[in-house]
Amino acid sequence: MSAHADELMDYDQAVSLFEPVIGLETHVELGTNSKMFCSCPTEFGAEANTQICPVCVGLPGSMPVVNAVAVESTIRMGLALNCDIASWCRFARKNYFYPDMPKDYQISQYDEPLCTDGYLDVIVPTDDGPQVFRIEIERVHMEEDTGKLTHSGGDTGRIHGADYSLVDYNRAGIPLIEIVTKPIPGTGALAPVVARAYVAELRNLMRSLGVSDVRMEEGSLRCDVNVSLAKPGEPWGTRSETKNVNSLRSVERAVHSEIERQSALLTSGGRVVQETRHFHEDTGRSTSGRSKEQAEDYRYFPEPDLVPVAPSLEWIEQLRASLPEAPAAKRARLQESWGITDFEMQTLVNTDALDVIEETVAAGVEQSAARKWWMGEFARSAKEQGIELSQLRVRPADIVRVETLIREGALTDKMARQVFEGVLAGEGDVDSVIAQRGLVVVSDDASLLAAIDEALAAQPDVAEKIASGKVQAAGAIVGAVMKATQGQADAAKVRALLLEKLGVSE
Repeated sequence: MSAHADELMDYDQAVSLFEPVIGLETHVELGTNSKMFCSCPTEFGAEANTQICPVCVGLPGSMPVVNAVAVESTIRMGLALNCDIASWCRFARKNYFYPDMPKDYQISQYDEPLCTDGYLDVIVPTDDGPQVFRIEIERVHMEEDTGKLTHSGGDTGRIHGADYSLVDYNRAGIPLIEIVTKPIPGTGALAPVVARAYVAELRNLMRSLGVSDVRMEEGSLRCDVNVSLAKPGEPWGTRSETKNVNSLRSVERAVHSEIERQSALLTSGGRVVQETRHFHEDTGRSTSGRSKEQAEDYRYFPEPDLVPVAPSLEWIEQLRASLPEAPAAKRARLQESWGITDFEMQTLVNTDALDVIEETVAAGVEQSAARKWWMGEFARSAKEQGIELSQLRVRPADIVRVETLIREGALTDKMARQVFEGVLAGEGDVDSVIAQRGLVVVSDDASLLAAIDEALAAQPDVAEKIASGKVQAAGAIVGAVMKATQGQADAAKVRALLLEKLGVSE
């Protein structure tokens, strides 16, 4: 390998010299209750090797049976991706030896995938406005996931340098769908952004279909990123494959850094080696894995223990009719209904807030209020806890209740924040938190006038300014009253009483 193999070229210079061609292979774990070919549960996070049986660990004499829900989910995915659905297809054995595959072969689909020739349109913001890229889908096929290896005793978490390896077969046999794009040319400098946008849109689509939780941090959606470069007008170059990239940000960074690496390599007289690469989150760069310059012979042959899959046209059309609204169409509808900008909508999508905000609006909250809470207090809390917005304890019904109390004058905005602080901390529902924390608005005139008198006595100069007509100075007195009442006074009423007391009008 060239000594320049890991050097990087400036990105702008790289895309001025070379045209990138990308391709993405995305693996989606289906959210079925049982595995692809047996009845073992699929719950994430269970104790190692407690969700296994003779079928998924390949004991002699065990017989697989196809999970019908997995087939249905795959067809729905294919239809949502505008694919052709095969009227007849079958599984094959992909033979290879690796410890995470207990049978020494993987049941997959080879030359007869269930879904082929589809596409997914993605929108990428540019300086010239939104640009649509059509990502063509080559195939969507079914297979089973492998187990999980943990390499211990080394510094990198990889097998090289480890003292020993542990294998957990709980994941082995979980339904895994692979979505493979055709090569994607013509993206130019936007290649990293297009790659990220595609995986994000694919994730949104899978989530809307309800076929997977698509949590990249848990491995239920992961992506292999292929990159090759070519000089304008010349054939595509040798590609590299960065394996198991597990976040949207990392998909973008993996494409970006690989364009920089390959450009530096080619301009220094080296050649790109066809290989797998490992992406490192800490550095944003990848390192060499294993060479793929020799074609691997997996000795595919039809799986003898499984009958072919032959979905009827009637069933396919029933599934097509049951598809939910596409995420892109939903975004366009909500954006028009809410009257928000492209940037605001993209922010909601990027923070995974769109669905919870839509649910909150549907529950009866004004969209501006729903966005204020979810994009403010709740987004900060979710970030601090490292979880998604939908995993927070707060629910749309809680926001409805709080907004109702604010309108009725029973809560101030500051008190509402204290209520949600308690709800998020697990102190109970809205009314329970209010009772426990004693959050009651101070609104009787006598109490408020007493607090106003104290504030005026403490700030006589401010009182003189207000009395002389400088109404803007009233904020200092209102603030003092709010502080004295621990934020439980009605600020608007305090201001009105103050001005009335001093004989000043707005």
